[in-house]
Formats: sequence, structure tokens, C-alpha cells
Amino acid sequence: MSHHDQGTPEPTTVVILGAAGRDFHNFNTVFRDDPRYRVVAFTATQIPDIDGRRYPASLAGGLYPDGIPIVDESGLDALIADEGIDVAVFSYSDIAHVDVMHLASRCLAAGADYWMLGGRQTMIRSTKPVVAVCAVRTGVGKSQTTRYVAQQLIDMGLKVVAIRHPMPYGDLEKQVCQRYAAYEDLDRYECTIEEREEYEPHIDSGVVIYAGVDYEVILREAEKEADVILWDGGNNDLPFYAADLFITLVDPLRPGNEAAYHPGETNVRMADVCIIAKCDVATPEAIAQVTESVRALNPRARIVEAESPVTVEHPELVAGKRVVVVEDGPTLTHGSMSFGAGVVGARQAGAAEIVDPTPYAVESIAATYVKYPNARGILPAMGYGAEQVHDLEATIDAVPCDAVVAGTPIDLTRVLSVSKPMTRARYNLRERIPGQLKEALAGIVTR
Repeated sequence: MSHHDQGTPEPTTVVILGAAGRDFHNFNTVFRDDPRYRVVAFTATQIPDIDGRRYPASLAGGLYPDGIPIVDESGLDALIADEGIDVAVFSYSDIAHVDVMHLASRCLAAGADYWMLGGRQTMIRSTKPVVAVCAVRTGVGKSQTTRYVAQQLIDMGLKVVAIRHPMPYGDLEKQVCQRYAAYEDLDRYECTIEEREEYEPHIDSGVVIYAGVDYEVILREAEKEADVILWDGGNNDLPFYAADLFITLVDPLRPGNEAAYHPGETNVRMADVCIIAKCDVATPEAIAQVTESVRALNPRARIVEAESPVTVEHPELVAGKRVVVVEDGPTLTHGSMSFGAGVVGARQAGAAEIVDPTPYAVESIAATYVKYPNARGILPAMGYGAEQVHDLEATIDAVPCDAVVAGTPIDLTRVLSVSKPMTRARYNLRERIPGQLKEALAGIVTR
């Protein structure tokens, strides 16, 4: 830490390593109004085109009249050296333990300390009961679990308000606190495909959902209309709120990941309930392996086995046909999966062939395959902006196939215009032993 020889110590200089979400929350809860720190920059990775912006002065507080720059993570080493930065604060998710430490090595070699913030400083307390749904990796099945949990709570006669982990990829000043209750809200806030994938299913279920940038402001607004707050986690991040019931999903299609990714392992260790998802498509050996791993990490957690049955809306468009499959983007990118519900549904419906779209990919979609080669063979629903949506449409139109199977959680026809018929693969959560989650939920809402 830098100090003058006499008088007031100079503030500790900080860079926050992020991906437009957890980084802003860590700043807001720990650094924003503390004169002991001076945050020099945020870095950005994982999400396309989120660097080159500023965290605006209106959100950054009185210590930052010019806001705070957001720069690409690739320049981290030079930034630390050039600015004499004291501390680098790791603030994003779904990253292998070994990569977390490679980043640490870069920061330490450049001269900075390396911090990771825990829950005590960053989890805000609610006046209402909070149920958190988190995971060990992106693409485990949080969406259908959150919908399922919401319905259980509604069946108990409770007003549920969901709050979604942030995806503020646009104008941050307009995204401080967003409330979604109808499709019109998705258009009004100019939502990306990734945002729609998370918000639309809640709207379909009649559940109001909040998201944005300042999660203290968001929580206080949501509490005004909620009996219970449902935290809908993103990636495998920790919840932003202290949970009364902490649910973590683990993935038997990626056994071992529950102990190999940050902060997914932390979620397992903190969980009250661990749901082993996708038991209908995983091998018994993998389910047993994951069960044993969870018991070793967290012996007190209740383990619930669940399935994610897939149904294709119009199987006649798929049976005997050549199809291209579009899957949830983050599941295939930093989630590192090579298929999702769309592939499962297409096979079940008797597709003659799942056509590889890779040779027909254009512009940003082609770049996605270069960065995430595991996604080849399937089309990730990359839609972080208008250009990517256009590239996705152009790629679909170029693929020689009869139909499109969409395995994303939304109706893609609302945002894409393509020349081929499209059908959805829908998926829900089903407990192998019904009633286990309801029992766990009843324990917190009746206290």
C-alpha cells in the first residue's frame, strides 16, 4: 500500500477484474463511497463488446466525478504496472480454479495484491425471506429450477418476486433498476437475446422479475411487492443477497466440475440443498460420482435428484428431417458444453441429421467458434447486440437444412427473422422424489 511519510495515507489503488455484473456489485458494496480506495478501472472479459465503456459518474458516487473506465482484460498487466495499482480484485464467475490462479500470477508478477471478496461483505440482507438458486457451472438448469421453485412458492399462496443476476451490457445509466412484468418491458429496455432468455420465462409464469446494476436499490424496490425474494443466479456466481435457503445445482454431465470451478465450489459448500440435475440423461456412474463429491464438500446439504424432460413443440417439423440446433449461448461458450436441450429434443423427435452450422457461420458467430471450439456442431444463440442477431440470422439462413430446433428458454421467433420453420425444445424440472423442494421451502417461509 502506498503511504506518504506524514499525514493522510494515500488511497489504495484498485483494479476490479470483471465481466459486467459481479464487478459492479463488488464496487457498489465494498468500494464506492470509501475514501481509503481509489478504483482506477474495471477490466472486462467473457462478454463481447463490453469494454471501452465507462461506469458512469451517476452510479460511481461522489468520489468518481468522471466515472470509471472499463478496459479489456488483455491489458491488465500493463495497467497494473503503469498505474502502480496496489490491488486487483477478482470479480467474475465460471472460471476454472487453475485459470483463477493464472490471473493471480499475472497480477502478482505485475506488482499487485490479488483479492477475492466473500459473502459477508457483498451479500445484502433483505427484510423478506430469500431463496437463492445457484449452480456449479453455466448451463446446469437454473432457469427451469427457478421457474419450478417460483411455482412451488406461488402454490403456497405467496407473492414471489424474482431478482436476476446482472446482464448490464447496454447503457448502464438506464439499467440501474429494471422491472419486467410484460413482453413490452423487454422491448422497452432493448434486451439482448441472453437477457430475454432469463426474463421471458418468468413473465410467461406471471412472476415479476427485477435486474440491473445497483442491487441494493433493486432489492428495496422488489421488497415492496414481494412476500419472498427469489434470487435467480447467473453463471455459477454467488448470490448478491444473504439467502435463507441456498439451492445449488450440480451437473452429472460434467462430473468433477463441482470441485474445479470458481465460485461454483463455494456454492456447493454453502448450499442447504444440492440438486443433481439432468439425471434423465446422465449415467448412473456420473450421478454417483457427483453425489459422492457433494457429500465430501458439504456433508450437511440435502441432496435432491432431478430430471429435465425435454418436449419439442412441433415434432413433425423434426422427424426424418435435417435440422440445425440453436442452443443457449453461455451454456456453449464459457459453460463449455457441446450440446443442450435442443440436441436432446431433436434426437428424441427423430431428426434424420443435426447439421453442423460451423462451415456456414458468418462474422461474430464464426469468431465464437474460434474462441469456443467445443460449440462446433451446434449454433450458440449469440445475441448481445443487433449485429450479432443479424449474424445469427444469416448463419441460420445459410445452413442447408429443413428446420430449426431452438433449445433456448425463449421464443426466438420474437427476435429472429429466418426463412426456415422453427420449433422450440422446452424443458422443465422434475424431482425424482416429489415434494423434497417444497418441504425445504416450507421451512423458511413459515419461520
